[in-house]
Amino acid sequence: MMRLDKYLSELGAGTRSQIKQEIKKGQVSVNGTTAKDPGQRIDEEADQVCFQGRLLRYLRYEYYMLHKPAGCVTACRDKVHRTVMDYLDTDRRDLSPVGRLDLDTEGLLLITNDGALAHRLLSPARHVEKTYAAQVEGTLTEEHISLFASGLEIGDEKPTAPARLVITESGPRSEALLTITEGRFHQVKRMFAAVGCTVTYLKRLSMGGLTLDEDLRPGEYRPLKPEELAQLGLCPGPGENGEN
Repeated sequence: MMRLDKYLSELGAGTRSQIKQEIKKGQVSVNGTTAKDPGQRIDEEADQVCFQGRLLRYLRYEYYMLHKPAGCVTACRDKVHRTVMDYLDTDRRDLSPVGRLDLDTEGLLLITNDGALAHRLLSPARHVEKTYAAQVEGTLTEEHISLFASGLEIGDEKPTAPARLVITESGPRSEALLTITEGRFHQVKRMFAAVGCTVTYLKRLSMGGLTLDEDLRPGEYRPLKPEELAQLGLCPGPGENGEN
């Protein structure tokens, strides 16, 4: 059970004080009856709440896959750049990105309000795999595959954990797939720099069993499908947006 004003606030109807004013104006109803008390307890999954004549549906947890474009920051707000949250057409205020992608990096980004899932995916102890497609200035060779697999010195207190490098094109400009199990600051770029290569393009393809939908163009997003929730170890139910 949840307070009515908290319920409406989480769905983006306004601040608690704004919602109290709307309740005084008779703009909120619960199961067809005009609400009078902001502290009224409601069952967020069973009760029907209308705000300004519009029925609101409450989902305890929401999960979205965003194809992050280059040029936006992975943050909820920023004074200079557009943020990843600006691409979502939602009033919900408790959503946030899971982890970070650099300003010029594009690709898979999970956005949710499930803090437990976010912690599990980002915890260093979990060794969650993340795969990136990279284009670099510099020739990649079989020797680099062994170097990445052994761990690289990138200026931190300890070398990186073993990573899997798959070279898809080798030459003055090379292309590769890199799978890592950590999330250090600028890690992928620093790993390539450690072997004398400069990253010119970077795109995250997968994270923790979740793979970027090829039909999503940069800046587009969609809710996760039930099978994708299952890949993340979640069982979609009536309170999650994966149910269809």
